[in-house]
Amino acid sequence: MSKYTRKVGPPPPARGLTSAQPVRRIELAVPAGLEPLARRELRRLGREARVDAAPAPGVIGLAYSGELRRLLGLRLVTSAALLRSFAVPRPRALLGDEHLRAALALCETAIGLHPPGSFRTLFLSAAGADTAVLRRLKAELAGRLGLEPGADDGDLLLRLRRGASGAGWELLARLSPRPLATRAWRVCNREGALNGSVACAMATLSGPDAGDTYLNIGCGSGTLLIERLQLAPARRALGCDTSPEALDCARANLEAAGLAGRCELHQWDARALPLPGQSVDVIVGDLPFGHLVGSHVENLALYPALLAEGARVARPGARCVLLTHEVRLMERLLAHSDLWRVEAITRVDLGGLFPRIFQLRRR
Repeated sequence: MSKYTRKVGPPPPARGLTSAQPVRRIELAVPAGLEPLARRELRRLGREARVDAAPAPGVIGLAYSGELRRLLGLRLVTSAALLRSFAVPRPRALLGDEHLRAALALCETAIGLHPPGSFRTLFLSAAGADTAVLRRLKAELAGRLGLEPGADDGDLLLRLRRGASGAGWELLARLSPRPLATRAWRVCNREGALNGSVACAMATLSGPDAGDTYLNIGCGSGTLLIERLQLAPARRALGCDTSPEALDCARANLEAAGLAGRCELHQWDARALPLPGQSVDVIVGDLPFGHLVGSHVENLALYPALLAEGARVARPGARCVLLTHEVRLMERLLAHSDLWRVEAITRVDLGGLFPRIFQLRRR
């Protein structure tokens, strides 16, 4: 705790939370559409966590009395922030001694969860961030914390907004220098690479089992392979791609994740797999959207071929989880398919794109 911070009394305990830790308000960002899966993951936190009513799509509010470091291990959450309310009419009041010390304490709580040097810059996101008052607040916080003010981003990301009821103001401090969806193992990236939280959701929806033969078609940088193997072991994990550069990237990420020996990578065309029929339990894929990768015209021929070849190598009852933005094309292909049964379709917000996760079962 720095010399600028004094202890701020904890809020009264929330009903049902009996931990000796103070009850803190947490706000979790989740890809909109995946909130049910994220709430299921939060159950692992036990009675120390109480999920509040959702304030907006893609947001989960939490009353939490446990160890904050546990939140850093959430895999279906994009980011986690600690929230404090200030009963002040205008942001100018936050520059007063009492409120400034409380804001510093909020920041130091986030910084204290990580090794020294993890935070170097501070960024304040707010409506009117360029006003003199908020520029001064940003400079005061950065200076007292020994951080450099960030121009458009920062390791310590703060957000200032009006209170939910329209009264007062709320300050949120992200608990990690980077979003939780930015995985530490990602040493190699490729354009259009899948978000770590969405990949974890797809791996979860595939119903991972240690006896699975798991096939990731068009594996790219290996995100779906790594997220699956971090959930549970597999009898055999296969990743295929036609691009040698993609396979090199996947190989580097698998090695960084400590999973290089648990996965096979092959330069295969997913439309003509050198695998026996009925030999695969699970097929997953982040299919070309036709934007950054591929085109709609190419997808008209590619998608039917992928579904047919996947059905050939899939065991009866095999699970298949596919992400695509070609929603109408996929729905048309599956509407009367005698190969695949649609079990669920989930709409996901990927920052302005709204693809679907198709959960299929081999007939």
